Amino acid sequence: MAQFYIGVDRKVRRCYGFDEIALVPGRVTINPGEVDTSFELGGKRYRIPILAAAMDGVVDVKFAGAMGKLGGIAVLNLEGVQTRYENPEQVLDSIASATSEEATKLVQEIYLAPIKEKLVARRIQEIKKLGASAVVSAIPQRAERFAAIAQEAGADIFIVQSTVTTVKHISKSYKSLDFKKFCKATKLPVVIGNCVGYEVALELMGTGCSGLLVGIGPGAACTTRGVLGIGVPQVTATVDCAAARNTYYKKTKKYIPIITDGGMSTGGDICKAFACGADAVMVGSAFARSKEAPGRGFHWGMATPHANLPRGTRVRVGVTGNLEEILFGPAKVDDGSQNLMGALQTSMGSVGAKSIAEMQRTEIIIAPSIQTEGKVFQVAQRVGMGK
Repeated sequence: MAQFYIGVDRKVRRCYGFDEIALVPGRVTINPGEVDTSFELGGKRYRIPILAAAMDGVVDVKFAGAMGKLGGIAVLNLEGVQTRYENPEQVLDSIASATSEEATKLVQEIYLAPIKEKLVARRIQEIKKLGASAVVSAIPQRAERFAAIAQEAGADIFIVQSTVTTVKHISKSYKSLDFKKFCKATKLPVVIGNCVGYEVALELMGTGCSGLLVGIGPGAACTTRGVLGIGVPQVTATVDCAAARNTYYKKTKKYIPIITDGGMSTGGDICKAFACGADAVMVGSAFARSKEAPGRGFHWGMATPHANLPRGTRVRVGVTGNLEEILFGPAKVDDGSQNLMGALQTSMGSVGAKSIAEMQRTEIIIAPSIQTEGKVFQVAQRVGMGK
């Protein structure tokens, strides 16, 4: 990889985001209706390789049920309003009705309410009753306790998620989670996140996890990159972690799927993530726009309620259609935020990929003008790709 200097003896490397690359059409094209978009996670195959993120403005019990009926996964945040309040509807109404100036402080206050363990179990059971896979998320500090509750309640997959996750975490004030011990003791498939580097991804895969979340700070409602100054653009992060997955597979014959998490606002971004090596993607804002989402057209990051250093904000995304329209169409908007599965299938057909594995081998080019070339009228009129 090319090395650059930003000053005397200070090497850096160039990294890329979705807006800077494009996919090259294949020599053979395939009928979009005949490609296979499914992926496997935790020993089960899912029709939709697009997971709904564990955010309170995106996923509640009803949304998880709706997503399950369509063949996908929605992740429930076990540390959000759904497990702090018996009836979170009024709380969600207050978040949606707050002004921009009030929103962060209000969210901080709302999340001071204690988590009720009985609600953790109840929400999982409610999702299972709707016939969907119960996939839940918690931070490392609560993982052991919540995993035990989730397992007993019938959960299918447990996600341990924090802003930056490493195998080696140093702390004198609290006990760090031993991921290897945790994955071995937990009878549920465990997905770990988030990370962005080759070496870190390789070490995390060695813990015995069933999947890995890739992405630090790219989410629409996340402010980590502004607050902490850290992050790696998602194209480079995905390619690096996919390389780690392939190395790990060659050494162990164990395939650990990687899930690109955040930074994808259109179907085109999602298609590029798969071409970069993702086995699945996780998105929030796209689903926050659905009628089924609990956010009432608003979306806020998981770190927004942090008491001392919020690393998220509440953004208005609006309500543009129902979940089925967002996933399968017919699209009623022209900006690529609906019929995400149709976009993926059409893109796969255009590059000649019959499966996600073949999509990962698509030719990619650096194309900084791909978003603006020939789009002068769209940009001037703020329509289509110019929004």
